[in-house]
Amino acid sequence: MLWIASAFGLASGAWYSHRYAWWRPTVNYAHPRILMYHMVREPIPGARFNKMRVPPSTFEAQLAYLQENHWQFATMKDWAEGSLNDRSVILTFDDGFADNYEQALPLLEKYNACATLYLVVYRHENDWAVRKKCYHNNRELVKESKLSDDQVREMLSSGRIELGSHTLTHPDLRRLSPEEKQEELHQSKTLLEETFGQAITSIAYPFGLFDERDQDLAQSLGYRTAVTTSQGIDPLISCPFALRRIKVSGKEGMHAFKLRLRTGVRGWHS
Repeated sequence: MLWIASAFGLASGAWYSHRYAWWRPTVNYAHPRILMYHMVREPIPGARFNKMRVPPSTFEAQLAYLQENHWQFATMKDWAEGSLNDRSVILTFDDGFADNYEQALPLLEKYNACATLYLVVYRHENDWAVRKKCYHNNRELVKESKLSDDQVREMLSSGRIELGSHTLTHPDLRRLSPEEKQEELHQSKTLLEETFGQAITSIAYPFGLFDERDQDLAQSLGYRTAVTTSQGIDPLISCPFALRRIKVSGKEGMHAFKLRLRTGVRGWHS
């Protein structure tokens, strides 16, 4: 029986090492961590996109951990201006889901935190999930409530939120013509600035899909930073138009969150 217990222990250790890659070295804490969120809400049983849904209790535990461990909350504007301290963390929210106002904002206020919101201009009744994979056609994300303009204004007036662009319609930029790319990046910046009266200096590429032309276009249009969905942690000397982020999943607990905060990735293949 001893050999069975030993084999089980070895298998468990191998699984843990493969899934969490705890052995990865810690990335220097002088490099800011950019965290990627979408929704702060309870998961939906059996739903496809529950990784994007971080329960409010989990989000609060993460904020409490960051505060207790002396992480400094910052925004992408702080990144662009180089005004970051060691152990800086930037919370980013993609798309513009209503729970960002209903659930996330009160917790940001409670923990004296701030965030950057990447807003899709035409976010209502927009089924962008099918633009990445055609079989994502159950309208799951369309059914999620999106932020109203008034809610966005309240978020901005709180002083907790910096606004960034997530394009007009959340397209796959790689499939667009140069003229269409120009419209998505330029018009989204212009409309957001006109609607909310805040300078838009950062953009998140939809689905994290982009090419070198998109980086050049973003820079030429006056953006100062652009974030991707690639996992990792970049130093301040990195290319500001292809910044990696740490994905925060609603299907993982605090252990995985702490590991990702330390190494930027999770798992052997990350």
